[in-house]
Amino acid sequence: MTKASQQAISPILASDKAAALALTPVSRETEARLDRYVALLLEWQAKTNLVAPSTLSNLWTRHISDSLQILSLAPSAKIWADLGSGGGFPGVVLACVLAEIPGANVHLIERNAKKAAFLREALRVTSAHGTVHLADIGDSVDRITGPVDCVTARALAPLHQLIGLAAPLVGKGAKALFLKGQDVEAELTEATKYWKIEPQLHSSRTGGHGWIVELDRIERR
Repeated sequence: MTKASQQAISPILASDKAAALALTPVSRETEARLDRYVALLLEWQAKTNLVAPSTLSNLWTRHISDSLQILSLAPSAKIWADLGSGGGFPGVVLACVLAEIPGANVHLIERNAKKAAFLREALRVTSAHGTVHLADIGDSVDRITGPVDCVTARALAPLHQLIGLAAPLVGKGAKALFLKGQDVEAELTEATKYWKIEPQLHSSRTGGHGWIVELDRIERR
């Protein structure tokens, strides 16, 4: 067993995993995929900064459960676009859940080559369905062919910039779900200077001061 695998089943992480799955339950098959994903992330974290080191001990609640919760807001969505996927939150987590659903796919858009390589390996070891786009986000959004049910992003950019990036997909019928922090009200105030939006705010189920911003229509002012 590798050091990363030993860390993955450490008592602290095991306790955090139990808390996370109590908040956002998944199937046994999905849990197994997420276990493989966590073990891989811990291996790569030693050489590539995928998540803040201070969050490793609560990786499951801070990152995985936080990602899982958005599925309840779009339960029938099969095709997702994750902008700035980074370490795979929420994109790889979503792909792990959707792996058993025929036709499901997650577009993982990442401009950092090392992180894109990690995302490809994460999809491989979890047998999840996804497409990694190594390119600037705006370019990839324009190149995605076919319908997209949902577009999401986490810890990527201020809301007014995210809305601009997501607007082409939302204009074609996608729902936007953005994971934001405690400054969401200030970000919304700034965003409305540039965009006509009717946001729905959902309080994070994982505690803290997180929010999910849901948008179904976007118009430029």
